[in-house]
Amino acid sequence: MSRVGKNPVVVPNGVTINLTEQQISAKGKLGELNLQLNSADISVTQEDNQIWVKPKNDSKRARALWGTTRANIANLVTGVSEGFTKKLEITGVGYRAQVQGKKLVLQLGFSHDVEMEIPEGLNVVAEKPTLVAISGADKQVVGQFAANARGWRGPEPYKGKGVRYEGEYILRKEGKKK
Repeated sequence: MSRVGKNPVVVPNGVTINLTEQQISAKGKLGELNLQLNSADISVTQEDNQIWVKPKNDSKRARALWGTTRANIANLVTGVSEGFTKKLEITGVGYRAQVQGKKLVLQLGFSHDVEMEIPEGLNVVAEKPTLVAISGADKQVVGQFAANARGWRGPEPYKGKGVRYEGEYILRKEGKKK
């Protein structure tokens, strides 16, 4: 039995849910998001301000999709009401970031600046030259953009230089001994 799937998703005030057999859409102050549902294995119902997800049968696929669907719906509701934020810390001499129009420009020790196009629906702010905040309604898009930015120069284990998530712990190595 799914420990995640058996809990309902509570819909806060200000969020409207439109539920059909194949799709669920949520609309809130931060926008509108849609999610395709697997109607063959999962049934989704709305009662008052709660959304319940139940498997239609006892197959392995239905049980696997049960908790996943519930978590995706919870992310949908949270995204349109509160949004998601990822913060990136940049460590290293000469490493910095800035936002120029619809591009995030990273200086990460390469011979050229790394320019990343900011996707629609994301808000990217360079709070300091070494701290970037990425926020938006869709958790997947926010996380993917942050992972792409981190992928250009991940943190290295000797000096800790590179791009890392805020609060991420980097296991440090000692280096050479004489």
